[in-house]
Amino acid sequence: MTEYFPEVNSIVYEGPESTNTLAFKHYNPDQVVLGKTMAEHLRFSVCYWHTLKGLGGDPFGPGTIIRNYNQHEDPMTVADKTLEAAFELFTKLGVGFWCFHDRDIAPEADNLTETNKRLDIIVEKAKKLQDQTGVKLLWGTTNAFSHRRFMAGAGTNPSPEVFAYAASQIKKALEVTHYLGGEGYVFWGGREGYDTLLNTDMGREMDNMARLLQMAVDYKKKIGFTGQFYIEPKPKEPTKHQYDFDAGNCHAFLQKYGLDKDFKLNIEANHATLAGHTFQHELAYCAANNILGSVDANRGDMLIGWDTDQFPTNIYDATLAMYIILKAGGLATGGLNFDAKVRRQSIDPVDLFYAHVGAMDTFARGLKNAARMIEDKTFDKLVAERYSGWAGELGRNIESGKVGFEQLEQYIIENGEPRINSGRQELCENLLNDYI
Repeated sequence: MTEYFPEVNSIVYEGPESTNTLAFKHYNPDQVVLGKTMAEHLRFSVCYWHTLKGLGGDPFGPGTIIRNYNQHEDPMTVADKTLEAAFELFTKLGVGFWCFHDRDIAPEADNLTETNKRLDIIVEKAKKLQDQTGVKLLWGTTNAFSHRRFMAGAGTNPSPEVFAYAASQIKKALEVTHYLGGEGYVFWGGREGYDTLLNTDMGREMDNMARLLQMAVDYKKKIGFTGQFYIEPKPKEPTKHQYDFDAGNCHAFLQKYGLDKDFKLNIEANHATLAGHTFQHELAYCAANNILGSVDANRGDMLIGWDTDQFPTNIYDATLAMYIILKAGGLATGGLNFDAKVRRQSIDPVDLFYAHVGAMDTFARGLKNAARMIEDKTFDKLVAERYSGWAGELGRNIESGKVGFEQLEQYIIENGEPRINSGRQELCENLLNDYI
């Protein structure tokens, strides 16, 4: 088999003192943290679409990156070579998982039957490479947004024929995800939204999206797929408004349609900031509502208004994210998937490795910082002190439902103005700095 990245050997842990730019300084997969290895906690995954298929294009110009595995006229040859390159990259990085859209790994043909045949050929090769390398499929998903047929959405499309096509595509993607042993399946509504309400029946579109998801739940049970279903929130781009705007919006949608027992959320850092939230906020909301499933680990540029999908290097964000994830019990079926792409000017193959090594070290540092925060209980103590009043008689009576407006009014009349306490935000931020 051709070696696609001959300039890179297997990436290994060399410790914080290493000056090797192609070695881990903090990610030691076998190091035990809070009773589990780093590899078990972090469950790193490489995304196929940006890492292998991303060629540096942006809204102002086509791609700048040339890869040796895609220099072929036959699209199936490109798909075959790209898959080989992918598994070489996975194994040299030492990640345990990968993720893909159906159209990432196999090209579309002129009709669905031929497209599915192409997909089957590549999936068979992926199965062999998984067996040979031990790399597992974290989750699969469907690209029901790039083709022109999906210009007005998939499950929310005004055309029932397009809805039917999307359902057919998801059916096949579920089958191949199940065949490859995927631990989950993600629904990201790439164009499930609107550009103007003047031509949109919002109620019908949301009802139909729920119908599509329910069909997926039914088919999942029929084929015996036990992986976790996820929805990935994103507020905008390419549409003005997408129905899966943020974690709270998705949760309300799932509850309305009785799907909340079948889905958890796949939270992306860049999507969180586009929705006007922090990465930590979206994770915390999910943790509080038991819907935290998986994570797309990336970052956005706060000065650019679209989804830049940069590799995560912010240790503060990684520490706060891992603090929430660890306190929530960890990522059971999900993982940290690097839904990120090298920059337009990072054109060499080795740049893919620099990007992933830096991101993996960033989250390893975040994990170690968060573990110390949990072990020391520093912030637990601050939170407990701040909410200590709820352990008293009044707090217990409110939370148990024993009192109403009349009783609470009488309490204030008898006891006077409430005592208020400092939130100590600056102290909290100083203490966080100490850990980082």
